[in-house]
Amino acid sequence: MHFTFAAETDIGITKDTNQDSILVKHGKYKNNEILMAVICDGMGGLSKGELASATVINEFEKWFKEELPREIVRSEDNKKVRNVGVSRQNKEDEKLGVDIDLDVIGGKWELMLKELNIKIAQYSKKEGITMGTTFTGVLFVGDRYVVAHVGDTRLYHISNTVKQITSDQTFIAREIKKGTMTPEQAKKDKRRNLLLQCVGASDVVEPEVIVGKIEKGNYMLCSDGFRHEISDKEIKEYLNPKKSKDKKAMFSNIKYLIELNKQKNEKDNISAVLIKVE
Repeated sequence: MHFTFAAETDIGITKDTNQDSILVKHGKYKNNEILMAVICDGMGGLSKGELASATVINEFEKWFKEELPREIVRSEDNKKVRNVGVSRQNKEDEKLGVDIDLDVIGGKWELMLKELNIKIAQYSKKEGITMGTTFTGVLFVGDRYVVAHVGDTRLYHISNTVKQITSDQTFIAREIKKGTMTPEQAKKDKRRNLLLQCVGASDVVEPEVIVGKIEKGNYMLCSDGFRHEISDKEIKEYLNPKKSKDKKAMFSNIKYLIELNKQKNEKDNISAVLIKVE
């Protein structure tokens, strides 16, 4: 797989600080590309939300640099002692030159987020403040991906349709699922930003972890400020694969939708990462 990406974050029209944080790391493994993208939306007084989101981003950047190579080494060692009989999936992985266990990585990311939840909560208690952050992170390896998710930042797949991959961990998403609120009611509900959990401000976090097969098209991570005021139709129109011929075009279209959000009076920080898969 070949990945092209573009990313942008904007403070928006009302905030004093940008509490969103984004990270994209791109590398190669056995002539195959690896891409990790993370988006966090911090919350807290003054710059504390920014601190919470940046703390999580820094830990995952460190993981990519220091721990991912060790996962590759461990995978190589395991391959040497693997029995002659291998599964169909393992055979497919070997054709692609990929043998990293994404289920294991998903479990380790889950543990990282739980540990960060404790670390940020302890700092908040010490400082007498409250802060936290959402988290959506994805790692693409070979023809598969792993996602870890807490809160209401999102991961989408965009092709002929716009498909939300992650599930919002919010009050209104829960009520919609229960059937006590319609999507139309949710758009106007004052509790639409009420999170059920976030990293650093929850007693316990239970991240959503998804392992899936990569589909051709575009993947997008975004903060809630990016998608409150614009429609799926507008997202599809400007961020579909045909409109993503190169990095410059991708960046230009993200910028256009950010400015459109601001014109529609979006009051939050606005961030997005767009990834084209070929």
